[in-house]
Amino acid sequence: MVGTIMVLLDIRVFAACSALLFTAACGQQSTTAPAASPRTIRVAQSGPADVVGAGNAALQKAADMLKPGDTLLIGEGTYTMEDSLFVPSGVTVRGVAGKTILKKNAGVRTSLAEDGDYGESALAVAEPGQFHAGMGITILDDVQSRGWDVSVTSVTGVKGPYLLLRPPTVRDYDFEKKNARVTNTFPILCVMNAEKVLIEDITVDGNREENDYLDGCRGGAIYLNTVRDVTVRNCVARNYNGDGISFQITDGVKILNSESYGHAGFGAHPGTGSANALITGCKLHNNDDIGLFLCWRVRHGRFEDNVIENNGHHGISIGHKDTDNEFVNNTVTKNGVSGVWFREESVKNSGHRNTFRKNRVLDNGGAKGGYGFYIAKNVDGTVIEDNRIADTRTAGKTQRVAIERAPGSGSVKATGNEILKE
Repeated sequence: MVGTIMVLLDIRVFAACSALLFTAACGQQSTTAPAASPRTIRVAQSGPADVVGAGNAALQKAADMLKPGDTLLIGEGTYTMEDSLFVPSGVTVRGVAGKTILKKNAGVRTSLAEDGDYGESALAVAEPGQFHAGMGITILDDVQSRGWDVSVTSVTGVKGPYLLLRPPTVRDYDFEKKNARVTNTFPILCVMNAEKVLIEDITVDGNREENDYLDGCRGGAIYLNTVRDVTVRNCVARNYNGDGISFQITDGVKILNSESYGHAGFGAHPGTGSANALITGCKLHNNDDIGLFLCWRVRHGRFEDNVIENNGHHGISIGHKDTDNEFVNNTVTKNGVSGVWFREESVKNSGHRNTFRKNRVLDNGGAKGGYGFYIAKNVDGTVIEDNRIADTRTAGKTQRVAIERAPGSGSVKATGNEILKE
């Protein structure tokens, strides 16, 4: 899926531009020069607070008041999200652990009433009355339906049959032949085109049952795009119709002591050239697809002390140019097909030189078979040392192969592992 998406454009240029459009639309600052005197801005559902409200408009109003060095404190309660909360550079955003919840509103959708062309800032739709200013939306059709091909934007007004948009669309969407449509999907808690941000003690709920799907290239319960040195700590992402925590085009992102579960896609999705990531102390579980999905060009990351369990397909998936990463002391268990799955790529584009040490890869697989590790063709330089790889159950064992090497796979150094057999 991802390979098909990425060949269509230079995503680095597009994503950087789209992030700039998003932040320009929200009036955010990209500078990180320290504020003269850091302040704390408080938003709550009832006073006293600097901003009072129970939805994304109040949260964004408070976020737009922030300057580098400031802190935004979000009080207890469930905040209804009709659009993303965009966080600027150099700030801390903090909730009350387990009690500050950003929840996506119920989804609406309509078909376009004419083609939506590249660069459009007004789209004619069949049912404009379902939308209003301040709503986040996605434009797509049956072909331009995933990844960087969808347009994620905001409604600035409704004029007759037209939704007014900012930023404009990034593709052509075919009304007559390809079912072009609008749905109010969007990433919920966002950091875009920013650096030096801390987010902590916030729960983000995607309200999956009432919303359409949006994948992790352009969405997620927590979504980071074109950022550096951003930390997400002690947060929960749950029930998003897509991915839980997605970060694209990043350097030095840290996901610490957080939980991501109940998503239609992946628990955590680093990708699109994300380097030097750290995911540690996290629980990635009960997602329909994969717990930890390394997408494209995830390099020099460290994934340590995580629990990755009960995901529909794989615990960890590694693919296109995902090289030189370390996986240490993780528990990867009870995933539907494999604990660790390397996707097949060409020799030059495979996930080389990844190291696994002191992990527990246990009880994975299903009725059609299961693997502790599956090493695809062309993958080279894999190190698997001092791990426990086993099916520990007395009955119903499904992890039948500890380390499976596909024909044409490269070198695998497997030493010191405890491998239990039936």
